[in-house]
Amino acid sequence: MSNSTATLAAKTISILGCGWYGLELAKALVAQGYQVKGSSTTNEKLEVLANHQIQPFLVNFQKGEEYYDPIFFQTDILFVCIPPKRSTGEQADYKYKIERIINAAKLNNTSNLIFISSTAVYGDTNTTVTELDIPKPETESGKAILDVENLLKNQTAFTTTILRFAGLVGPKRDPARFFAGKKEVANGQAPINLIHLDDCIGISLSLLKNSAFGYTLNACAPDHPSKQEFYTTAAVKAQLHLPTFKNELLTWKLVSSIQPPIINYNYLVSNWMRWLSKEN
Repeated sequence: MSNSTATLAAKTISILGCGWYGLELAKALVAQGYQVKGSSTTNEKLEVLANHQIQPFLVNFQKGEEYYDPIFFQTDILFVCIPPKRSTGEQADYKYKIERIINAAKLNNTSNLIFISSTAVYGDTNTTVTELDIPKPETESGKAILDVENLLKNQTAFTTTILRFAGLVGPKRDPARFFAGKKEVANGQAPINLIHLDDCIGISLSLLKNSAFGYTLNACAPDHPSKQEFYTTAAVKAQLHLPTFKNELLTWKLVSSIQPPIINYNYLVSNWMRWLSKEN
């Protein structure tokens, strides 16, 4: 075993929320030699985690249903991968849920917390936005996420890292389905801001490898074709009903990042048209 692998194996990582991204991250971390603890709110998912050599924990921070094993929070690094639900009620409870997670992390001396955020914290400014820009969210979920970001950044008991993912694409998230068959979709010339699951995982691993803690990072593919071009091509490839778009540019944003040197990362999916041409 190399020295670098031995160092990785000494690290313990807990992943709160083993969903679409969290489970794949956990599997990748196990493959890298990390000791990984994963959480779920359902007993059924615990067996899935165990089958992938992920130490399973039942964890829930819903109001009136809170339960967790303190051992889960006794970790070098805690990933928090629980976005707010779309319903207004869930968004209202989101800050409470994160406050309870913060309390558990403090009680159990968690060293580093990595919060999986979203580029939804940026409104449509008709400009390129980077980590230097002050977020001005327009959606309720974006506002809830930014509120939580600020809450976490103000903590002193642990170091907070914010990782803002753009729109998610990958297995079970076929972009062709987003607009398939829809007609006269507005804002057809607006640039897309997306990231593939493989890059979500790659950036997360690079962040850990480079110990890039305490930063806020945007994670978005550097290619931004128009909504019309991308989603029409995706529908053709998937053999779904083609959408039509209004040939217009209304409000938009282009998500970029000034942070790549910190994590030393090159995107695996950096050209969306090329990626679509390779899909089966």
